Amino acid sequence: MELMDDYEYDFDFDNVPSVLVGQQAPDFVAAAVMPDDTINEEFCLSEHIEGKYALLFFYPLDFTFVCPSEIIAFNNRIAKFKELGCEVIGISVDSQFSHLAWKNTPREKGGLGGLDFPLVADLTKEIGYNYGVLREDGVTFRGSFLIDTKGEVRHQVVNDLPLGRNVDEAIRMVEALQFHEEHGEVCPAGWNKGDEGMTADGDGVASYLAKNSDNL
Repeated sequence: MELMDDYEYDFDFDNVPSVLVGQQAPDFVAAAVMPDDTINEEFCLSEHIEGKYALLFFYPLDFTFVCPSEIIAFNNRIAKFKELGCEVIGISVDSQFSHLAWKNTPREKGGLGGLDFPLVADLTKEIGYNYGVLREDGVTFRGSFLIDTKGEVRHQVVNDLPLGRNVDEAIRMVEALQFHEEHGEVCPAGWNKGDEGMTADGDGVASYLAKNSDNL
């Protein structure tokens, strides 16, 4: 991967946001390539996800190595995300034209071969900075942010460049959040859809551990 060593920016990297969980997701307006390959020059996050869950993920660069495997993995599971009412949005520092060219490159040649979710162009690097994932060389870490229906970040995970994400884990977190919202219970370690939750009090944890501690 060729990094942007000559990129000039004016960000205060001593005060980069680190944890956004519990805060409103930083809104933005930027160009994005839509699923039908049209370019929306004023894609607005808050408008696109209003009243929905969202999984916003950053990746370093188009036409690279780990990135297409992650993006295709998200796309292969897009029906599941939609079943959960969750929008998926990818974003990198590349232009909308680079995104479009990569989308239209066949997979057997390292391309994406079409996508069913938007790819946002963060040319100013401001979005990556505001989400705390911008590196000083001008690309972003592999950051993922789960946003609830009120626009609040409820989960985030950030991987270094060589480490690809587990998209099934992203789905599990959406399901866990929805379980908690529906039932008011919390999700213990290793919780998967269909498992019992835990009442968030002393009796609840005692009851849960009595039955499940050996399997944790």
